[in-house]
Amino acid sequence: MLPGPLGKLLPGLSLDGSRNVLRDAWNLLAGLPGGKVLFSRLVGRLAPYTGTIGARVVTLRPGFCQVELDDRRGVRNHLASIHAVALVNLAELAGNAALAYSLPDDARFIVAGLSIDYVKKARGTITATSECPVPATSERVEYQVPVVMTDAGGEVVARATLRSLVGPKARAGQGKAPVVGRRIPVQHLN
Repeated sequence: MLPGPLGKLLPGLSLDGSRNVLRDAWNLLAGLPGGKVLFSRLVGRLAPYTGTIGARVVTLRPGFCQVELDDRRGVRNHLASIHAVALVNLAELAGNAALAYSLPDDARFIVAGLSIDYVKKARGTITATSECPVPATSERVEYQVPVVMTDAGGEVVARATLRSLVGPKARAGQGKAPVVGRRIPVQHLN
């Protein structure tokens, strides 16, 4: 069960590790009035730094996520455009949500690296779109998760790639399985 007021609002969701809570939450909320906003806030509560930019998940399905970020003072830099770090945060949200939604119930992931290219100043509402591989198993594999960010005119403002390590969830009493020193095969999206 989710902690505090979230648990009362969404009693069917559990953080016990037996299911994919992100997928369950989206499937439960997305079709409800205000459900996508509530889902986006839930993600922001579960990953507080991600919540600082106030982005909204608008589409989520296996291997695909689209997230919008409004241009406002809190995410701007001294050049009156969206801050580079806000764009990195947006890319991570879109890529992580696409991958997390796609994971089998017994899998987890962590971002092991991220690269980003800034193409032009980001102004106005920015849409981040990620189309990523869909892991079939919880086997330890590194996936390249691409994210493209565009402005309201459809022009690319930034491109990012997350290197995400997928692996099995730790079993009860087993602790976290170390990944250091292991060679992980890379899965590329073609």
